[in-house]
Amino acid sequence: MRGLVQRVERASVDVIDDVGDVEQVGAVGPGLCVLVGVTHDDTPDHADRLADKIWHLRILDDDAGAMNRSLARTADGGGSAEVLVVSQFTLYGTTDKGRRPSWNDAARPERAEPLVDLVAAGLSERGATVATGRFRARMRVEIVNDGPVTLLLEV
Repeated sequence: MRGLVQRVERASVDVIDDVGDVEQVGAVGPGLCVLVGVTHDDTPDHADRLADKIWHLRILDDDAGAMNRSLARTADGGGSAEVLVVSQFTLYGTTDKGRRPSWNDAARPERAEPLVDLVAAGLSERGATVATGRFRARMRVEIVNDGPVTLLLEV
């Protein structure tokens, strides 16, 4: 399981339907935006470990402006620990051969969706305010990266 974590000033996700109507389904800021990719052998334990790693990742600024604060510490201090979680099967795309990416390493939607939901639920249970995208929808994600700070986590 992979999580591409970005520290953001703000982030939002819109869903665009077949006729072009746009609905905002999630927004956060400041906080983190996490794009989550699932592969075939991922389990609920992987989802819990990813949520825990995100929760304790010290990439938010402390009072001195150093990356020394986690979502956990922010929440403990009475601050807002906001996270936007969006499924991203393309994190398991490979371009080893040719010019067209292969998605063979990405889990099928029926396997991936409950695991992405578990990551979001795990963050919520730990104390984060969680917004999400909508699985199997055409989404437009707007991210205002703070720093920029972007890390790829794997569990």
